[in-house]
Amino acid sequence: MHLRISKVRVHKMLVVCSLAVLLLAGRLPTARAQVSAAISGTVTDQTGAALRDVAVTIKNVDTSATRTIATDGGGHYQASGLRPGRFEIRAAKQGFAVETRTAISLAVGQEAAVNIKMQRSTPDPCTSGHEFATTDCALTWHGITLYGAYDVGVGWVSHGLPENGSNYEGESLVNRNGYQHRFLVTPNNLQQTGLGIRGKAEFLPGWSVVFNASTGINPQSGLLANASGTQIANNGLPRSSYSFAIDGARAGQPFNDEYYGGVSSTHFGTLTFGRQRSLGTDAMLLYDPAGGAYAFSYIGYNGTMAGGGDTENSRWDDAVKYRIAYGPIHFGAMYKFADGSGGCYDPAAATGATWTATSCTPQSAHNNAYGFDLGGTIGPDKGKFSADVVFQHYNQAISVLNPLLGPQSPATPHLGFTQSLTDSIDTTPINGGDGLGPNLISTDNTVYGIVTDNNAVMFAAKYVRDPFKFFAGYEYIWQNNPADPLGVGASDQGGYFMSGVEDNNLDSEKLVNIWWRGVKYTYLSKTDFTFAWYQQRQNDFRVPQTCAPGNFRASCAGTLNEGSFYVDHHFTKRFDGFVGIAYSWVGGGLAIAIPHGPGVPYLHNSNFAPTVGGRFTF
Repeated sequence: MHLRISKVRVHKMLVVCSLAVLLLAGRLPTARAQVSAAISGTVTDQTGAALRDVAVTIKNVDTSATRTIATDGGGHYQASGLRPGRFEIRAAKQGFAVETRTAISLAVGQEAAVNIKMQRSTPDPCTSGHEFATTDCALTWHGITLYGAYDVGVGWVSHGLPENGSNYEGESLVNRNGYQHRFLVTPNNLQQTGLGIRGKAEFLPGWSVVFNASTGINPQSGLLANASGTQIANNGLPRSSYSFAIDGARAGQPFNDEYYGGVSSTHFGTLTFGRQRSLGTDAMLLYDPAGGAYAFSYIGYNGTMAGGGDTENSRWDDAVKYRIAYGPIHFGAMYKFADGSGGCYDPAAATGATWTATSCTPQSAHNNAYGFDLGGTIGPDKGKFSADVVFQHYNQAISVLNPLLGPQSPATPHLGFTQSLTDSIDTTPINGGDGLGPNLISTDNTVYGIVTDNNAVMFAAKYVRDPFKFFAGYEYIWQNNPADPLGVGASDQGGYFMSGVEDNNLDSEKLVNIWWRGVKYTYLSKTDFTFAWYQQRQNDFRVPQTCAPGNFRASCAGTLNEGSFYVDHHFTKRFDGFVGIAYSWVGGGLAIAIPHGPGVPYLHNSNFAPTVGGRFTF
């Protein structure tokens, strides 16, 4: 009897336990859902096509826990069982720019749908001539890509000069010697004409060798872009006989844009060495509403902002550059090693004493430089805000002022080269003291300029909300006479030398402020309307401060302004046509021409420059 009851009880207990297990099992998913969250979505390219094998990394910002999922053939990804909190999503795939989504907050039991659109970082290789003509495919073979552009137009300037074949910037900006209205062929209006070759080859998973070599060519003459060449073409000529002369980073080098190689890692960033664009130049191209267009952008035409004080420093030779991106944040650092010759210098020259070649001491170059960049991008697909802060320091920065003066010079006109006879603005002779002997340095293929130590900090921002893009930026530059002076015969870029050097040009610290702002509107994805405004100001660094109308000098306070508007229509992915105008004007110390004496203003202090042209890129 007792045994039978025990069996019944055991049977009932088994039934109850089974039912409890079934009920508990049925409630487990619900209970888990109440304490977890989920994220899912689809990853596509810019055309809307699904992307498979995209590495989607989901990070809990609160706990730092991460989970990486690969998208399936339909571009889908899903992550469940996530601990509630704040999340960041990062999508990465070779050939595409990394995309990041932030500010995603999930509560208990909540599920979020986050779709991601990725942009190709490099175009697909071309497979036919028709594809090359109608798309933006790349001329790539085994990771090596040939690229380039041809940009030329015609324009009119209200106050210009005859052209020469070495000038690569046109004449849109007001010029100190411009005196006549004229029609002209305008080179490189939206982009520098030129050729380049770059490559990226993976040698270990996630590690690649990278290189780039590119040069600028003048479309009107076929010559290499050469700012120094425009100066020496005018050496010894009277002011009334000048052709157009500029200063810039391209000085006829075989690769006058960039020439570098290095290593790139998907996790640790990219490290390169060689001739490279400065961090300021990178930022200018990103945050200038006109994208550095010579015909419509002051900060593109004049590289003072990009070079951190001098336009020649918009590219650095013998430089190491490092860049890394982590989520929405990116960081860059750059260092330039000293190179070249410091020339021949005698401290007595700074006191006005006479000196000769025998008392002149050879100098070492101290033109090292360094810079840093910190920036990032935030915002959803419909509106993105980007900003960068860039700092640059450059020792012994050279700014070529003007061609060596000819017979129109007020002193020793019979020699033809007054400025080439002096080491500094104190006009100390460097040819034996009598003003009649031979120069220590030949005036052939040499330039004349000032030397300063420069510092600059820049803030720039961009907000994109299709079809509009808004741009703004500011740079503060402070310059001083060099701690280590350069002497006569010091090397300048491109293999040129200095036969005239000003080491004490600044009476006191020179301060430069540069502002810009603009907006770009894209109509039906093919036509861009761009308006931009730029201003540069300098302080009164003249001592004693005797600046007044009629007595202005280059060391007096002054202002330069430029406003531009242009329309750019893309007929195909490779060919576009443009039309626009630029107007610029100067005042105060920035309106002083040459020679640098009081009361020698620009021939005309403004310039109006309409331009029309076309561009082909590949």
